[in-house]
Amino acid sequence: MPPPDTMYCAQQINIPPELPDILKQFTKAAIRTQPDDVLKWSAAYFSALSKGEALPVKERLEMPQKAGHSGLTPALLKVLHKQLSSKNKTNKTELREKWKGLCLPLDQLDSILCLGNFTDEINWMLFFALGCSALGGSITSALKHACEILTEEPEGSAARIPFDTFKSLYTCLARLDGDITEDQIDAFLLSLQEAAGRRGGLVQPSDFTSLSGETAD
Repeated sequence: MPPPDTMYCAQQINIPPELPDILKQFTKAAIRTQPDDVLKWSAAYFSALSKGEALPVKERLEMPQKAGHSGLTPALLKVLHKQLSSKNKTNKTELREKWKGLCLPLDQLDSILCLGNFTDEINWMLFFALGCSALGGSITSALKHACEILTEEPEGSAARIPFDTFKSLYTCLARLDGDITEDQIDAFLLSLQEAAGRRGGLVQPSDFTSLSGETAD
């Protein structure tokens, strides 16, 4: 004779007091991030939560991309930056894990890694620069994305970043471009350094977009 089904009453079920808030925060994060694969993203979310790591979550709901777009976006690159920038260097295994956790296409990751000729150890800011370039457009457009992602100022502000950070990003992208000479790179940076010096060492997009036709691209 089979044993009777076990019966539980509400008093016997122990619900951790923090569970409702965990689920509430998870739901809000999912709505903001809008992952293409909710199950895959959820696994990455709770894995990061359990380890005390930066979560794979956008700060706010992003404007819809073009129809059919499923690749890297500024908000997703900002998530990756928060997850990986603290150590300055990462590796392909860790980067691939974070990339997959955001449901991004692996062929795009492989393309960026190939462009940067990376070994297993990856300089994060170099990868970040190439990520900004992958968002589309010219070097000027990539640098504008970089400023908007890296700035510590509130959204809608001038999006200023330190000159040294800008210099590193621009030099990397300009050299990869191949059509910009070292003299042009130096002249462009010198003109921006003067403007940044009047602003506490900070560069903002309006400083270089007005010069884009001369040396930025």
